[in-house]
Amino acid sequence: MGRTLIRAKKVLTMDADRRVLSGGAIIVAGTVIDQVLTDEEVVALRGFDGEVVDAGERIAIPGFIQTHVHLCQTLFRGLADDLDLLDWLKLKMFPFEAAHSSTSMRASALLGVAELMRSGTTAIMDMGSIRHEEEIVRVIDESGLRAFVGKSMIDLNEIYPPLQEPTADAVDSSARQAEQWHGTSGGRIRYAVAPRFILSCTDDLLKEAYSLTQSFPGMLFHTHAAESQREMEAVRARCSVDNIEHFESLGILHPNTCLAHCIWVNRREVDLLRSRRAKVLHCPSSNLKLGSGIAHVPEFLHSGITVSLGADGAPCNNTLDAFQEMRLAALIQKPRLGPTSMTAPTVMEMATLGGAATLGLSHEIGSIEGGKKADITLLDIDRVWSSSQTDSYEDMCSTIVYSCSPENVHSVMVDGEWVYRDGMFTGLDEAALLESAQMELRGLLNRLNT
Repeated sequence: MGRTLIRAKKVLTMDADRRVLSGGAIIVAGTVIDQVLTDEEVVALRGFDGEVVDAGERIAIPGFIQTHVHLCQTLFRGLADDLDLLDWLKLKMFPFEAAHSSTSMRASALLGVAELMRSGTTAIMDMGSIRHEEEIVRVIDESGLRAFVGKSMIDLNEIYPPLQEPTADAVDSSARQAEQWHGTSGGRIRYAVAPRFILSCTDDLLKEAYSLTQSFPGMLFHTHAAESQREMEAVRARCSVDNIEHFESLGILHPNTCLAHCIWVNRREVDLLRSRRAKVLHCPSSNLKLGSGIAHVPEFLHSGITVSLGADGAPCNNTLDAFQEMRLAALIQKPRLGPTSMTAPTVMEMATLGGAATLGLSHEIGSIEGGKKADITLLDIDRVWSSSQTDSYEDMCSTIVYSCSPENVHSVMVDGEWVYRDGMFTGLDEAALLESAQMELRGLLNRLNT
């Protein structure tokens, strides 16, 4: 088991005391953080038996955790602009996903994983498509990213009928995949059943999908909920109640239920989210670009609901950048509720601790503490656009949330291994994956047009 000492200018621990250690260090042993040292403890250390990494002027933070991503869509960035959700699905996304081959799915996943790691994200929850989920899992395994994965489950699709499968096939294939992949790669890959959304799933599928989670420890239920007004009108026409109220009637609102968006929710549904301890996955860029609305995240947090962040898919966002999601998550609430309604520390906590809590991994990730997984991002904040002059927790969070971008990311470690170091990928060939993505997209578009 290798040991590494990472000496940084500052360590933003995100621990219970929200410490910012000046001149501190992190000792990594294998896949976990062994110790977090103050400057005085580093000076007193004698004869370290391992690699010493001098991070210079960089600061160490926990890796970002994005809890709602669609790697299968990364290939389609820029091809589905200026549409609302249901048209976006009908005219663009469902046809694109249905046209995937195994090789185009791999290219899409590689492109997405590279962008996520390049921008400091170390863990995700991904929703795949109906077919070729094994390619996404293979890419995650090879790249070193931490992830919950799950094929998209669709047994009802009036929007685009070619993209669906029988209920039994959706459930059986998900069960087989969970058996195969949940807890693999040393626990780095886990499974989340992923019924697409209420309009593409029968009630039987939703209930059977949730039942699957009870057969595997730590498995999650991952779906979309209450994203757009047109969607909600269709939900009411079918179910006679709102989205989350219907989930409650089906018995699928629980602490391992993870709901992306939750924009159009009523007061009773907020109470249900709180009492059932279901989790909200906030995707501000996607919600703005599709014109879906603004989730009332400050109210969720005030009610005690766990909220985390995700970039969603590249075609409804055009970037998988965690920094952009943090900045927007703070800014979009201020015209509604005032300048103090979403502070930088609150958003930083959503991007780290909130993500860990959502994934049920608070004991493993989300902060830099002894015993937790070594998922660490090094930032170079001494730039003209992001320099910070103080060591206070509030000022450090402000710099990261409001001023930083992927250009500030120097190195990224997942599970004790560098996946991006000193501005270079350690296990991915960037030029090759870009060339492959371009070739596979051309092929996919040709399949659609023939």
